[in-house]
Amino acid sequence: MSEPAPPLSRLPTLGEDGAVRVVIETPKGSPNKYAYSEAFNAFQFKMVLPEGMSFPYDFGMIPSTKGADGDPLDILVVMDAPVFPGCVLEARLLGVIEAEQKERDGSWERNDRLVGVAVKARTHAHVEALSNLRPGMLDEVEAFFAQYNQLAGKDFKVLRRGDAEAAFALIRGGADAFGQAEG
Repeated sequence: MSEPAPPLSRLPTLGEDGAVRVVIETPKGSPNKYAYSEAFNAFQFKMVLPEGMSFPYDFGMIPSTKGADGDPLDILVVMDAPVFPGCVLEARLLGVIEAEQKERDGSWERNDRLVGVAVKARTHAHVEALSNLRPGMLDEVEAFFAQYNQLAGKDFKVLRRGDAEAAFALIRGGADAFGQAEG
């Protein structure tokens, strides 16, 4: 008899050919925010965004990582059409939006957003770096996260944008932090 599969949050971090494994939590176009709960081994409904607001791209996590906020690292995935919560895919890292958010208690916490493109995307197959994205796209994404956090009573401040190597450095650090938390 084979062993049961690990929870989605504990899947291997890396896929093939340098791609990262991603578990989608909230699909593009959804006004509902979902997050994976390892305790329930299911996706939990977190909140409804205000009328007219929705996630601009598929949003998920990098399994077997731990960010500064204690959660798996976040990633926004650009692809041809939205997928569903729980879909596992591989993405090519484009870069990172390094950011902090001010919590309700007044403390600032890092909460970076990795940006990738689905390995099997067709429309965006040519995208190799943040600079290949359409003009203004990252400004819109940053504005979305600022508004999203503001509605949750938090401030969101972009520190800088980093390239794919900066994104991989965050993933290596997040994988190390996850391993230390497990050990």
